[in-house]
Amino acid sequence: MPRTTHQIRRRTLLWGTAAAAAVGAAGCARVASGDTLGRLRSQRTVRLGIAGEVPYGYVDEQGAFTGEAPELAKVVFQRLGIDRVQPVATDFASLIPGLNSQQFDVVSAGMYINRQRCEQVIFADPEYQMLDSFIVRKGNPKNLRSYEDVVRAKARFATGSGYAEIGYAVAAGYPEKDIVILQDQVAGLNAVESGRVDVFAATALTARSVVRKSAKAEATEAFAAVVDGKRKIDGGGFAFRPTDTALRDAFNTELHTMKKSGELFRILRPFGFTEAEMTTLTAEELCR
Repeated sequence: MPRTTHQIRRRTLLWGTAAAAAVGAAGCARVASGDTLGRLRSQRTVRLGIAGEVPYGYVDEQGAFTGEAPELAKVVFQRLGIDRVQPVATDFASLIPGLNSQQFDVVSAGMYINRQRCEQVIFADPEYQMLDSFIVRKGNPKNLRSYEDVVRAKARFATGSGYAEIGYAVAAGYPEKDIVILQDQVAGLNAVESGRVDVFAATALTARSVVRKSAKAEATEAFAAVVDGKRKIDGGGFAFRPTDTALRDAFNTELHTMKKSGELFRILRPFGFTEAEMTTLTAEELCR
């Protein structure tokens, strides 16, 4: 069934001058096929697809690209002999199409690993695990703490373009045609604060981060979505083209070394991650 989308657009610092410049510089470029790891080592540059979502990959108030995924990428790719990372900003739903059409080399956006996406790309093992949370009005007047609550209350439900939360809401019985699709979590906060929607669903860390300075909205306690009677604990990781197994495997080797040493947590902690969000899940498990 086709999805009816209602775009609520808002110019934010997450999509600032630096992001626009990156798109102009790299959005129309295409990378060559072949031995991607060898080519990137030769070029000493890797293009990273990011989606302007705090804290995963975004443009900060100084116009610099940052986030847990780009910062992790800088370390890993340098150790692979690739000195420069070039973020390419796009909307979340365009990340996998952009990767497979060679607009960039890697998706570096903390993307949830799930079966549908694993049919299109290959993933490194996740660098974190995550629950969901809702952005709601202060006091949570409709008492929305799960997707089932949203259905029960007939709440006006919104989430981001391409977000896994779309599927979780539908699995709970929410009509897909009624889901409001917004550009990002800042647009979601704006829509909740203005009363255009009752709830915006995102990862728990995203929701916590975006409501910090809001006087009108809050984030609900983190929870696991229930799909087919099973609690969903998601993991986010880097995505690669299906032909780039050597690049993915080399990335994985460095990632596991950093997990064992504690270096991975030290990189993620400044972006709000806790030890509870570190994970031993594998991409193979999540793809099932």
